[in-house]
Amino acid sequence: MNRLTTTLNNLKDSNQKALVAYLVAGDPSLDSTLDLMHLFVESGVDVIEIGVPFTDPIAEGPTIQKAHDRALKNNISLKMIFGLVEEFRKKNDQTPIVLMGYLNTFISHIDLVQSTKIIDSILVVDIPGELSLKDYGITNPDINTISLISPTTTDNRIELIAKNSTGFIYYVNLRGVTGSSNLDINEIKNNIKKIKKHSDLPTLAGFGIKSASDAKMLAECSDGVIIGSSIVQMINESANSKEFARIGEYLKEIKQAIS
Repeated sequence: MNRLTTTLNNLKDSNQKALVAYLVAGDPSLDSTLDLMHLFVESGVDVIEIGVPFTDPIAEGPTIQKAHDRALKNNISLKMIFGLVEEFRKKNDQTPIVLMGYLNTFISHIDLVQSTKIIDSILVVDIPGELSLKDYGITNPDINTISLISPTTTDNRIELIAKNSTGFIYYVNLRGVTGSSNLDINEIKNNIKKIKKHSDLPTLAGFGIKSASDAKMLAECSDGVIIGSSIVQMINESANSKEFARIGEYLKEIKQAIS
C-alpha cells in the first residue's frame, strides 16, 4: 500500500477530509518549490500535487499556463523533478506526492517512472479515464492511476472510469479550465453521488476553489478538496521576495474550514 492510499485511508478512518495542494515544479525555482513543499506540509496539507511543466497544458487556465511557461524557461525536466522529490524525501518520507502532467513527458522518461519509489501517483491529463497507466506501459506497482471525471462525463463513462481508478477520483467541479469560477454545488453533489455508486475510492473535488467557504462547501459532499490556481497565483506574486508565509496562512485557513 503506497503513501497516498495509506494517507487517504487514515483520513477516512478518522472522519477527516483531505487537503491537496498544487504547485508547478520550478516556478519560480526548484529551490523555492522545495521550500513550498515543506511549507505545505507544515500548514496542514495532506497530499502534494506537483505540476510537471509542459508546452501545451490544455487543461489549465491562464494562471497555471503561465506558471508552466515560467518553469519551462528554467529548463525544468521530469528528471529534475524526481531529484526535487528525492531531496524532499530526505526530510519527509510520509507525505504523498502526485505528479500531474501529460502523457508524452512520462512516456519519454518511462524507465525513470518504472523504477521510482518516491512518487505515489500520476495523474495524466490527456488520456481517457477508462484507461490506466498500464495501458501505456507504465506498470510500476508503487504508482497508481488517478482519473478525472467532469460535469460533462456521461453516466456510462462515470461507471467505467470509477471502476478503473486507483488512488482517488478527481472530480472536476467546472466545465471550464483550472481557475474558473461559478461553482454549481447541487450539480457537484449529484455527480459525486453518482461516482460513489461505482467506487469506494475517495472522491476529491478540484477546480474553482478559491476561498475557505468554497472549500467548506465542497468538503461537505466530497472526501477532500484540491487547491491549485489560487496557490500558483500567490507563488507568482511572491516570486521576487520569496516570502511565502501568506500561502501557509491561506492553507491553514482552508484546512480549518474542511476539518
